[in-house]
Amino acid sequence: FGMCLSCASTVVLLKGLESRGILESGDGQIAVGWLVVEDIMTVLILVLLPPLASLLGSPLQNTEASLPLWQIIGITLAQVFGFMMLVVGKRLLPWLLRQVAKTGSRELFTLSVLVFAIGIAYGAAQIFHVSFALGAFFSGMVMRESRYSHRAAMESLPLRDAFAVIFFVGVGMMFDPKVLYEQPLHVLAVLAIIILGKGLVAFGLVLLFRYTLHTALTVAAALAQIGEFSFILAALGLQLKILPQEGMSLVLAGAIISIALNPFAFATIGPARDFIKKRWAFARRMDAR
Repeated sequence: FGMCLSCASTVVLLKGLESRGILESGDGQIAVGWLVVEDIMTVLILVLLPPLASLLGSPLQNTEASLPLWQIIGITLAQVFGFMMLVVGKRLLPWLLRQVAKTGSRELFTLSVLVFAIGIAYGAAQIFHVSFALGAFFSGMVMRESRYSHRAAMESLPLRDAFAVIFFVGVGMMFDPKVLYEQPLHVLAVLAIIILGKGLVAFGLVLLFRYTLHTALTVAAALAQIGEFSFILAALGLQLKILPQEGMSLVLAGAIISIALNPFAFATIGPARDFIKKRWAFARRMDAR
């Protein structure tokens, strides 16, 4: 549950930065970099969670449950490494994209991008027993190695938007509104962790690394929400029976409300900066760096 609340949405962040024209600024790049590293760590958690589920109290049978912890982690990471060597090391996908592009068919190219992405993700799950999300993540990395990566991104843009709509429709269908009036204190506590807890920790860390006050507030506002990886983690937790349905409902409620409030968090950056500078000499010194 804690890990679900720690995963901010890169999609929401990018939209928020783009709408304010600060995506290419120094503050925007720091926020995006933070979220990218966070996504990579979340993918690693998705990989390690199934083999460690029995140690976390899952009633499901696991053939690796009798092995020591270091062996479980070692076997899992070896499978991931083998998958990376097979998919990334051979450079097969860029060559295939090049052959498809030579046909001159836009429809075939778009279909091939979709087939490659889903095929690699499915193969990762079935052959190497790593998560579907990790397979999809690496399929994007492999496509990036091709000189047709920009075209692949442009051709798949309508598909990405369509899947995003389907994804959030699915989230809405999973959300039970009863949690808002049956457990309002729980929902408020979750929102406090997401918006205030994560925001304050990020604010302090950025100041600790001697960035300006405006950068610290921008990163804090960027992290004051949760999104897609939170849903994936929560769904995996439900599947492994290490997260109750109540936890999933609270994650969904926290995500929906925090995403809705995120534009207001960005809007408070300027007033909050002026307020803090008036009352905190250290902040005035930090803002001058």
